[in-house]
Amino acid sequence: MEKRLAKLREKLAENNLDAAFLYSKENRRYISAFTGSTGYVIVTADKAFFVTDFRYREQAKQQCQGFEVVIHGSSLIEQLKEIVVNSGIKNMGIEEGFMTVAFYENLKNSFGNVELMNLKGIMDELRLFKDAEEIEQIAKAASIADAAFEHILGFIKPGKTELEVAVELEYFCKKNGAAAMSFDSIVASGVRSSLPHGVYSEKVINNGEFLTLDFGCVYNGYCSDMTRTVFVGKADEKQKEIYNTVLKAQQAALEYIKPGMLGKDVDKIARDIITAAGYGENFGHGLGHGVGLAVHEEPRLSPLGDKTLGANMVVTDEPGIYIAEYGGVRIEDLVLVTEDGHRVLSKSPKHLIEL
Repeated sequence: MEKRLAKLREKLAENNLDAAFLYSKENRRYISAFTGSTGYVIVTADKAFFVTDFRYREQAKQQCQGFEVVIHGSSLIEQLKEIVVNSGIKNMGIEEGFMTVAFYENLKNSFGNVELMNLKGIMDELRLFKDAEEIEQIAKAASIADAAFEHILGFIKPGKTELEVAVELEYFCKKNGAAAMSFDSIVASGVRSSLPHGVYSEKVINNGEFLTLDFGCVYNGYCSDMTRTVFVGKADEKQKEIYNTVLKAQQAALEYIKPGMLGKDVDKIARDIITAAGYGENFGHGLGHGVGLAVHEEPRLSPLGDKTLGANMVVTDEPGIYIAEYGGVRIEDLVLVTEDGHRVLSKSPKHLIEL
């Protein structure tokens, strides 16, 4: 945490900010190690405050090393104001993407002449590059998901519902060390597999259908994310063509996940292959995104992805083809960018599995 605080302070100085105010769960945990649900961080050039309520008094003192832990009373805003005034803060960077208008107005009205400014993506930039411990946690989360996929292949059969599959996936992940799922699991069969975010329903899985499984789990705060599409029964030639087109695009893009590549250029590799096969209009989302404390974070691998990949970033590679009223396929790996290329963290097989 000392190194993270030092880097944050460097960024504050570069951007002429007196302080940073953080309270999103990911940024709060990243900078303070606090794992509870409620807490507010103020970091200045020489001090770090962690403000919470009585429920987390002991937890904050144990976890937030290097922070002055402050327990607020009935008025959080008054406690924050006291810290800001006593610290001589004239301007403060806030998480503009998380703060509600009501909270912003409350702070603005209470802090008087203190200028509230955007943090300008400072925390996103700090979290781009994972350290060895973060990579270890993400890899462990990925390994739990891999084991869950292997397990679920023996569970899926015609007559099961998507909901039953999702519940079994979640049970297996938690039984094997996951604290939670990274997001609501996507279990989409048949025509519902054309929905990129087709969260599980009570639909019965039938023979002759694609079944897309997009899920991940959380281990020590860090997320995994993977997608595999299987076929229930025997796929016909068109279904095989669609699957193999997505697989070709996914594997081709994978080879370009390495330091120095722009996110949009990696996206183009996969997109061009799918377009050449005649399915360009059926691939409407970005190729991938960063994964860490949040399951969707920087960098973005999309037509707008302007960040350059660097060693120790973790990203997804997940092209797809989605045909309304027919079905769809997505294949996704979780990938660590290394000094000389990449390492795939998702180990589950990617060939067409027919159940």
